[in-house]
Amino acid sequence: MTAIHTLRVPGAHLHYEVRGSGPLLLLMGSPMEAAAFASLADALAGDRTVVTHDPRGISGSTLDDPDEDTAVDRRADDVVAILDALGADSADVFGSSGGAVTGLALVARHPDRVRTLVAHEPPVMEILPDVAEHRAMTEDIIETFRREGQGAAWAKFMTGAGFDDESCEEAPAGPHGEPSAQDVANGDRFFGHDLRATAGYVPDVPALTAAPTRVVVGVGATSKGLITYRTSVALAELLGTRPAEFPGDHAGFLEDPDGFAEALRRTLEG
Repeated sequence: MTAIHTLRVPGAHLHYEVRGSGPLLLLMGSPMEAAAFASLADALAGDRTVVTHDPRGISGSTLDDPDEDTAVDRRADDVVAILDALGADSADVFGSSGGAVTGLALVARHPDRVRTLVAHEPPVMEILPDVAEHRAMTEDIIETFRREGQGAAWAKFMTGAGFDDESCEEAPAGPHGEPSAQDVANGDRFFGHDLRATAGYVPDVPALTAAPTRVVVGVGATSKGLITYRTSVALAELLGTRPAEFPGDHAGFLEDPDGFAEALRRTLEG
């Protein structure tokens, strides 16, 4: 059974969902919403209380100002607000892609609120030696979105991320096949207001290494060739750790939620 909640936070109403029982585990993405993590959450809910949410401005998490450009730190503070609403001092956190960036900001800003962070393929391009090229690519994607629309922007985004030509032919589909009106609205939000902040986030490595939180960087077993594989390996090196391998690629939790859940359990228990 899934309990659905709405929480008022500065500038927004957050949609979040709670299922299962046991130690608290938060699953998060950006721009991926709660629905994208439903299968993984179901696979983990037998022995954990699993919380998922829609990031501000995405799906059910509505903004007072729809034109707000969302900072990563504000997304992290939203997660703290959810923990407060749950009456939880701390939790384990799994963040994927932009959600991993949110998790890194969460630990840097609120280190006492996270026991273990598993940051799965965070796109932290700022730590790469060719960062200037990636900054220019991000700006080109945003300008393409404004000039030509979401389809062209998705094609450039997927190509820049390292996905093959077939994956780059169209925008990512929703859970039922073709992109829904909400998928399109989320894509508009991503390119128009979220991408620059996520891609430009600089991890606070001294804060991450000083925190009491155990920080694990995750990579997909088949992600080599993706930019997020490079960023993950580089981040793990800066933290003095080795990446933990998970099934599949950047979206392995969608492809094999049960196998991914088992790998995540092992990582959290390790």
